[in-house]
Amino acid sequence: MNSIPKMSEKKSSPIVNNEEIERIIQQLPKNDYLWNKSLYQWEGFWSNLAIIKAAQAFKATFKSEPNDILLASSMKTGSTWLKAICVSIMQGGKEEEEDLLVKDNPHFHVPTIEAMDYYSKTPTHDLYTMPSPRLFHTHLPYRVMPDSIKNSDNCKIIYITRNPKDTLISMWHFFNYNHKCLEDLSPLEEVVEYFCNGVHQYGPFFEHVLEYWEESKKRPQKMLFLKYEDLKIDPKKEVAKIALFLGKPFGNEEDLEIVLKKCSLERLKNLEVNKSGSIFSTVHNNAFFRKGIVGDWKNHMTPEMEEQLDKITKLKLQGSGLEFDTYKQEVLKTP
Repeated sequence: MNSIPKMSEKKSSPIVNNEEIERIIQQLPKNDYLWNKSLYQWEGFWSNLAIIKAAQAFKATFKSEPNDILLASSMKTGSTWLKAICVSIMQGGKEEEEDLLVKDNPHFHVPTIEAMDYYSKTPTHDLYTMPSPRLFHTHLPYRVMPDSIKNSDNCKIIYITRNPKDTLISMWHFFNYNHKCLEDLSPLEEVVEYFCNGVHQYGPFFEHVLEYWEESKKRPQKMLFLKYEDLKIDPKKEVAKIALFLGKPFGNEEDLEIVLKKCSLERLKNLEVNKSGSIFSTVHNNAFFRKGIVGDWKNHMTPEMEEQLDKITKLKLQGSGLEFDTYKQEVLKTP
C-alpha cells in the first residue's frame, strides 16, 4: 500500500495585478473565430479572454514545488486519457486500491490550471492546497510556463501530441458538439484553413508541439514526450515508460495490466461517470470520449484538405527531427 502524500502547507492564492492584466488585454490582436467565438493573441498563441487572463496570472504568480508533475498538451491530443493513466499510476496500480476513475471524470482528479473557472464541480484541491506530489495539467504553450517550472530540475513534465489531421477532426467534432451544431456543422474546410494558419484555441498547433519537443530533447530527464499513436499501438510499452518517468515503475506485470485495464479507452468511455454529468460548466463529460481511433480523418477530409495539411506539416516540422507516423492507421475510409 502506498503511503498517502503529505498535504502541502496551507497556501493562499497569490495576489494578482488585475489592472495590469486588463491593460494588456485591451491591446491584444483579435480574431472573430468560428462557433461565434472571439480569439485573442497573447505571447504568440490564440485563446479566449478567460483562458488568457488565467494564463497571465499563472505565469506571474505560480511557484513550483520539487515533486510537481505537469501534464501538457495541445487540444484534443489525448489529455483525458493521459490524465487517467497518470492518476492510476500515482495511486499505485493495485487491484485493492479504490478506483478513483469510477468516482469522477479524469479532469476532476487532474485539474487544468487555466480552466479552473470553467469547472462546474470544483476539484477537492486547487493549485495552492493540492497535496504533494501535485499532479496538474495545462494546454498552454511552453513559452508561457512560469519560470519556476522551467528552471526546476525536479518538476517533471509529460507532453502528449497527436497526428495533426486527427487532432483537427477531433477538435471539429468537439466544438460542434459543445455548441449544439450537430445538425449544422461548422464547415470543415474553414476549420482546416484556420488550423493551417495557426488560429484556433491554444494555436498555432505546430509551434505548440515543437516548443515541448525541443525542450524534451534538451532535458529528457525533465520532460517526457509522447505520441497518441504510440500509446494506442503499444499501450503496455508506453504506460511502463510513463510509470518509470514518474518514479513509479511497476513491480510486476500484473500491476501494469491492472492499470492498462482500468485505463482502456473502451472502459473509460463506458463508465457511468463519463457518460453523464459535466465536470466543466459548458462541456458534457461524454464529449471527451468519442472514437479515439487513429486515422479517423480519412472519413472526413477531402484529398485537397489532406494535401493542405501535409504541406503545412512538412513545412513546420522540417529539420526538427519530429515526425507524425501517418502510416499508423486503424481505420480505412468509409465507403
